[in-house]
Amino acid sequence: MSFERIKEKLNILADAAKYDVSCSSSGSKRTNKNKALGDSSGMGICHTYTEDGRCVSLLKILLTNHCIFDCAYCVTRKSNDIKRAAFKVQEVVDLTINFYRRNYIEGLFLSSGIFKSADYTMERLVAVAKKLRLEENFNGYIHLKSIPGASDELMREAGLYADRLSVNIEIPTKEGLKLLAPDKKPEDFLKPMAKVKNEIVQYKAEKKIIKSTPKYAPGGQSTQMIVGASGENDMQIMYTSQYFYKNYNLKRVYYSGYVPISNDARLPALGTEVPMLRENRLYQTDWLLRFYEFDVTEILNDTHRYLDTDVDPKLSWALRNMQHFPIDINKADKHMLLRVPGFGLKSVNKILSARRYRRLNWEHLKKIGVALNRAKYFITCYSSTFFNKDYEASKIKGLILGNSTTKFEHGRSNQISLFA
Repeated sequence: MSFERIKEKLNILADAAKYDVSCSSSGSKRTNKNKALGDSSGMGICHTYTEDGRCVSLLKILLTNHCIFDCAYCVTRKSNDIKRAAFKVQEVVDLTINFYRRNYIEGLFLSSGIFKSADYTMERLVAVAKKLRLEENFNGYIHLKSIPGASDELMREAGLYADRLSVNIEIPTKEGLKLLAPDKKPEDFLKPMAKVKNEIVQYKAEKKIIKSTPKYAPGGQSTQMIVGASGENDMQIMYTSQYFYKNYNLKRVYYSGYVPISNDARLPALGTEVPMLRENRLYQTDWLLRFYEFDVTEILNDTHRYLDTDVDPKLSWALRNMQHFPIDINKADKHMLLRVPGFGLKSVNKILSARRYRRLNWEHLKKIGVALNRAKYFITCYSSTFFNKDYEASKIKGLILGNSTTKFEHGRSNQISLFA
């Protein structure tokens, strides 16, 4: 097949993959001029991060944008009049190796529309990973999007060759899925997710006994939900996330704001995109659930179904629960320290370590790097300097919002951290 046809396929299938937010692009805008080598303005290269913090560039494409389903929210649905294309298995293998040899990428992120059947599609995704590992001796990162409804046998094989697997549940509620994707059923997503979870547990247990046991999906599994397509509130979205974290041991849940693509009456009108701030607040809440020992019911409940837009969810919780504050940083346990606005994970660990040797004061906290412009309203420490802790929550909120960058003694500036 000619180079131009391969390039055309790449343009179509890389662009179609942009709706999956499990990877994020660098934002570079350099374009190819006069047939130079490389082009960073188009879709196709995304970046992800390893557990040790390294940034990894991935070739991000669909195997095909043909699909037998007609999900209302999906640009590749069968009723949509778009240009279609499909890669052969060997073409994806060749692209991955050629890009890797040119140092464009360090791995592959491969998804697909569903053509013929779930097993037929999943078999080809697995074939790509298998060829890369066994024939090309490729040891780079591979992330495969598992196909809903795929058999247990294919899911087991996929985990032997891919670093991470993921099944997108797409819509957060059963009712929303039934409305927008009537051909799909919740069990289509749940069955492969359960298979991957069980296989990971089994292979880890076997490896403790038999060292030669191969790794199975060492990067775990993740999923993605579309936000704003079917009217769910933030509480429903985050309750669904917590359910999957607890029951399927997911590494990550991703949140993708719905981008209107049609005039379907079941969907939001064209031109009414989900604000980026809503996505941001959901990710911040997700972070609190995974790392800050919060339960979702503390942040979202029948009284608060939506996240605040003017303050982050951690500060919002603190302002609604002022009965817990102020806390003494020299005595409070880690659980409460993590709940102080302005305290991040690293700051809390530094506080716990440092206070073993001396009582901490404001100067120590400044050196540790906490955001004192917000934390000072919720804590006490060993110091003669006094801050009024008798403010009402509304007063504290106004003071913080009125000073996104405030000064704290000696003219030192303290930036607000959205994730603190």
